[in-house]
Amino acid sequence: MKLLLLNTTLVNEGQITQTDVLVEDGFIAQISPNLSGRSADRVIDAKGQYLLPGVIDDQVHFREPGLTHKATIHSESRAGVAGGTTTFMEMPNTVPNALKQGLLQDKYEIAARSAMANYSFFMGVSNDNLDEVLRTDPRSVCGIKVFMGASTGSMLVDDEHVLNELFRQSPMLIATHCEDEATVRANTERYKAEFGDRAERGPATVALHPLIRNEEACLKSSSLAVELARRHNTRLHILHISTADELALFSNALPLSEKRITAEVCVHHLWFDADDYARLGNQIKCNPAIKGPRHRPELLKALLDDRLDIIATDHAPHTRAEKAQPYWQAPSGLPLIQHSLLMMLDFVRQGKTDIETVVRKMCHAPADCFQIDRRGYVREGYWADLVLVDPAQSTRVTDETVLYQCGWTPLAGQTFNNAVTHTIVSGELVFEQGQFLTEQAGRRLQFTR
Repeated sequence: MKLLLLNTTLVNEGQITQTDVLVEDGFIAQISPNLSGRSADRVIDAKGQYLLPGVIDDQVHFREPGLTHKATIHSESRAGVAGGTTTFMEMPNTVPNALKQGLLQDKYEIAARSAMANYSFFMGVSNDNLDEVLRTDPRSVCGIKVFMGASTGSMLVDDEHVLNELFRQSPMLIATHCEDEATVRANTERYKAEFGDRAERGPATVALHPLIRNEEACLKSSSLAVELARRHNTRLHILHISTADELALFSNALPLSEKRITAEVCVHHLWFDADDYARLGNQIKCNPAIKGPRHRPELLKALLDDRLDIIATDHAPHTRAEKAQPYWQAPSGLPLIQHSLLMMLDFVRQGKTDIETVVRKMCHAPADCFQIDRRGYVREGYWADLVLVDPAQSTRVTDETVLYQCGWTPLAGQTFNNAVTHTIVSGELVFEQGQFLTEQAGRRLQFTR
């Protein structure tokens, strides 16, 4: 299939240019301002619209297999495509946990049948599967995921010997969830002793969450991960940094391609702070917790000066009923992938960043960090993962307009001053003006390692 995009405003590699783009057989065949005479199966006049590389989200929880009452690979990747995300990397704490190569392969087979976006899945680590982890193929799997603090699921790795050997022997990128478990447990016991197990009408509310999963817990665990990585020269990527306290661990002295230690920030830690618990309650309960107001501007500053490298979502849906439970029982995680790009474009509208930086952090940087083969940029010969955004349209967010299987969003009531109009996945026009043109388009990622 040939697809011709005319009169686009292309945002790519730090430049904004007026150009046309020809897509053929899945790839970008030509980029030129003078393609209007070329033949194509479909021509889209994108005058006035931004053309961006598709967003690459390096941290999602799509809940399949085993937790499909919350979400599926199909439902959540579909929502992502509607929001401009063309590639995702999914976490191993599904049921059963992806702790064996066969279980990891099962997830790839599900995605091959149902994923709307391009995909890869992390191999999980436990205290007793190191040999299995070391069999992971760096060319076809995005990375190894280590929970250095218990979160959703039961994959805590707290054996110091296992951690040391993993960091010493890993053939590929290790991605870590960093919260010190001992600190979290001690804080939990303290606040449960003070407030008991009373229901939501009592004082034990979600406002306790950033006090239990506090700055100390994050910094202690992140510091350990960095120390291990430096000791063994490991390729380390720390997920969802949530505190200003951790930022001193990261440097902007080297370009991303030369870094051995990188870090990610999630949209919700840039968008919300602890003052929002009073309004949104358990809807924004997540791990690591959304912290007090002092952290949010510092996280954005570190993102802009390249101490933080990537923007992701940690998209993690739960049902309304699960979230409606009292604080102690309500699970952590929130759904965000449908609106992550629009959230960051709203920061552009507010003058907090520019669109070139949004593209660099959501598209280019994930491709570079994970060494993804021919994705993340608009270049001739690269896979055609593309998004058209219309700044003349707005997007009103309601629970009725979200595509998540869980059917709710903490962003309900928000209006964004941009709209995703078209999404192209691996050369196929998948989403157009609110309609899906196919129900399966994703391809498995490959890595140049």
